[in-house]
Amino acid sequence: MLTAVFLLNGCSLVEGDDKNANDASVLNNPPFEFITDSIREFPSLPELYLKRGAMLMQKNFTALAVFDYKKAWNLKPDEQTALLFTASLFMTGKDKEAIVLLKECIDKFPGNSEFPRRLSEAYMQNGESKEALDQFNHLIKVDSGNYEAWYERGLLLAQLRDTSQAIQSLERAFSLQPLQIVSLSLANLYAEVKDKRALTLCDEVILKDSAQELTDPFFIKGIYYSNTKQDELAMEQFERCISRDWKFTDAYIEKGIILFKEENIDEALKTFALAARVSNTYPDAYYWMGRCYEKIGKQEEARDSYMRALAMDRNFKEAKESLKRLN
Repeated sequence: MLTAVFLLNGCSLVEGDDKNANDASVLNNPPFEFITDSIREFPSLPELYLKRGAMLMQKNFTALAVFDYKKAWNLKPDEQTALLFTASLFMTGKDKEAIVLLKECIDKFPGNSEFPRRLSEAYMQNGESKEALDQFNHLIKVDSGNYEAWYERGLLLAQLRDTSQAIQSLERAFSLQPLQIVSLSLANLYAEVKDKRALTLCDEVILKDSAQELTDPFFIKGIYYSNTKQDELAMEQFERCISRDWKFTDAYIEKGIILFKEENIDEALKTFALAARVSNTYPDAYYWMGRCYEKIGKQEEARDSYMRALAMDRNFKEAKESLKRLN
């Protein structure tokens, strides 16, 4: 793609490789024209670029905002400007530039833990798990009371299937800040390892839910009961999820799996079909429909269901294996 560069009457430089940046005149039109005039008159004031950058972000002209934040950073390389500049880089997919900036800021502002934390998040988003874990470990070593580092370390370890270490990290985070998001993350891992404390944490969250809108604690309780083979209690929890949010696809899937294991294939098939109707791009629903069809000898319908699941997720290992078996 042809890249053009525009200089807007003494304003920030704008790349032309973005649909917003292609229209360079945007900065000279409402609602930006007044601050653009001020920048033209006082081009060395970083506050003006920061203000216009924030306005551009609010109006979804993110690619334009990047260059205002870059200009502000060059004029006034302080911590707050760096954080804004970094965020804009991530939002426009410039992850490598953001990582370089974060590393620079870690050296420049060694007392600010926000930069290594965001660097860890950047590594996680880019699939660089080891680098992310190293950053979280460093943050904790410097400040053992950094609950965010403990929390995000726990989430990363859970992704890496190190459940016991993940639980320890989340327990530490919860002891430092007993927030709902930490509580549910920890409860979810407890449920996976059949630890009854999952129920206690979920009940505490439910008790505080005065609006009675939350579904996650009921779902987690359902997973615990399902994992501990208390299927009747699990079904009750999944039904409560669905009654609160009829679009809660995972609850339909878990309910259907219980019915499938109980050999109640007709009801299981209806449940998976409902899940597919609620979210017609959810591959698990079609995979389990295939399992049901295969169970009752409808191989053509099963094959079609597995193919639909694979069309939505070509890496769906179980669907691939099932289709291969049928063929």
